[in-house]
Amino acid sequence: MYAVPNMDLWKGRTDSLIDKDEFRIHQIVSDHSKTSTNDSCGIIGFSCDEGVRRNKGRLGSKEAPNEIRKSLSSLSWHGQSADNLVDFGNIICENQQLEAAQAELGSHVEKILTKNIFPVILGGGHETFYGHYLGVRSYVGPNVKIGILNIDAHFDLRSYDQMTSSGTMFKQILDNDSQASYLPIGIQRYGNTKKLFNTATSLNCSWIYEEELVNEISSENEEKIQNFINQNDCIILTLCMDVINASEAPGVSAPSSFGLSGKIVRELIRKITSHKKTISFDICEVNPSLDYDNRTVKLAANLINEVFMCVDKK
Repeated sequence: MYAVPNMDLWKGRTDSLIDKDEFRIHQIVSDHSKTSTNDSCGIIGFSCDEGVRRNKGRLGSKEAPNEIRKSLSSLSWHGQSADNLVDFGNIICENQQLEAAQAELGSHVEKILTKNIFPVILGGGHETFYGHYLGVRSYVGPNVKIGILNIDAHFDLRSYDQMTSSGTMFKQILDNDSQASYLPIGIQRYGNTKKLFNTATSLNCSWIYEEELVNEISSENEEKIQNFINQNDCIILTLCMDVINASEAPGVSAPSSFGLSGKIVRELIRKITSHKKTISFDICEVNPSLDYDNRTVKLAANLINEVFMCVDKK
């Protein structure tokens, strides 16, 4: 089900009603009925944790889109203009109808791209990504090479013979789309079974381990990411918040004891979303019901703001 934007969520501190250099995000967001040629990013939520339920995870991520909006509201705006963000509302998964909700999300993502606006999708469980992908594929057509960069502790390449879930999306895509390729970044060695590593290999995927990104993004890994980008016509970026260390992101279904730092993830986001080939972004697996002091929600909001700034400067 589609829900129109609730603009009452966009509230926060106001330093000035006139000076745009003092504006915060809640002062520049408009609803979907007021899009303009200056808009650079379109926000759409996917209120769903059905995929997490099917994957036997901890529920609560369906509440994330609105909680993230609240946290975004008071962040200061450093963009080049003051009318760059538009809220397109939420897709709500009802009655466990995951596939229908993903299809509806895809339809809205395609519409946002058609308006020449960069989609920023607020999940939801990581099943959000399949709907995100459907929208991009429909927009670019069947013959365009799509590169999927996934900042994540997990491959999410599980079998979907019985049912799809938050752990199957990338296998669904790679099995059925010969023009899609996949590079996960931040893979936890012991957070994935041997079978999942074997599945990744059989699908011609490479990956970057979490332990390779402890202190910095090495020149070797920068080159690996850049080569992946070069081999594709467009890039879609997805971030699963469980890739981040549990001390910084406790509010996720599967927290990572040895996860990446928020700063490393921020640097990855900056490098990838600033590239001209990157056309969309989603953030998934924030679970407000498991969060501590809104720590994960606040971190998610700040990482999303990095996306806004990178896209604004393109």
